[in-house]
Amino acid sequence: MNPLLTEQHEALRREIREFAEREIAPKAAMLDENEEFSVELTHKMGNAGILGLNMPKEYGGRGLDTLSYIIAVEELARIDSSQAATVVAHNSLGLVPILDYGTEEQKMKYLPQLTTGQKLWGFGLTEENAGSDALGTETTAVRDGDHWVINGAKRFITNASTPITLGVTLQVKTTEESGQSRLTTILVERDTPGFKAERMLGKMMWRAADTAKLTFDNCRVPYTNLLGKEGQGAKYMLKTLDGGRLSVAAMGLGLAQGAYELAHKHAKTRVQFGKPIIRNQAISFKLADMDMKLELARNTLYKACILKDRGYSYTREAAIAKLYTSEIAREIADEAVQIFGGSGLFKNNPVERFYRDQRLLQIGEGTSEILRLVISRLL
Repeated sequence: MNPLLTEQHEALRREIREFAEREIAPKAAMLDENEEFSVELTHKMGNAGILGLNMPKEYGGRGLDTLSYIIAVEELARIDSSQAATVVAHNSLGLVPILDYGTEEQKMKYLPQLTTGQKLWGFGLTEENAGSDALGTETTAVRDGDHWVINGAKRFITNASTPITLGVTLQVKTTEESGQSRLTTILVERDTPGFKAERMLGKMMWRAADTAKLTFDNCRVPYTNLLGKEGQGAKYMLKTLDGGRLSVAAMGLGLAQGAYELAHKHAKTRVQFGKPIIRNQAISFKLADMDMKLELARNTLYKACILKDRGYSYTREAAIAKLYTSEIAREIADEAVQIFGGSGLFKNNPVERFYRDQRLLQIGEGTSEILRLVISRLL
């Protein structure tokens, strides 16, 4: 038992692991191959309480701490990154900003629908010229009486074009009376006229997760859909990304754990030169390095979660955890393929999918380069 965890944490790990192995593992390869988003699995995750783990009970959630949520993401990614990505985008980027900055009316309208997994919510940040440079946002919202009129486009938005998408939190540029442009967040429902969501296909990774391109053509939403205060979008985004980095770090940790377990099992059963290849020092040292990296990554990530749950600043620790876990996920997935040899290059081997899925981890929720910048500025 990990000394950083309680018995409740360990019980939750067993619960999510059993769910992932029973419900997700048999379908992961097929969904990946067909690039198919599964409404059925999403509903099952909702029914299991996974999509509301970190939400208060009064809004339909389970009211668990950050560390519990991170353990759940880790266990999902141990089996399939696509389903983990659906959960991460929905919880960390979709629900948390509404919980943190929404009015009570907004929370009661949206959160009970979203914690059950019957509906999904996305976070619209990335654009053609806005990603690492979020201040480069070009999508605009202009006040027109009791409405906002939104024009622009977003891309790479997770959960935004599924059959059960309810809407997105949109980061837009608004202009104050002084003429100064600032970032603002607005809640936009999927069925709003002028809002078009188109699924982006042909991905190398997370092929069973939904990724969308969004366009807004004179899209009118009520002024009351403003999330928080006008002009505070950059502040909300940065805080949201801190929490989001913990969940992407959990995806990296879970993927690395899954790849390690596959390689370890193979090394014990694959025989060359009359003995299992794990008895060759070249292979056993690879596995030892994997085990060491997993231990360090898990402790680093759990520490950051504990800081968040106790109300301490965790920006630096979240950046470190996300940067480190994403890089060890790459290293471990690569070495796992090496241990499998030629058989690790075929789609009927889960390690091939793990190798592809890890590649986004060094890009999403802050590239490795941006995270080094974040850390260096806090030194």
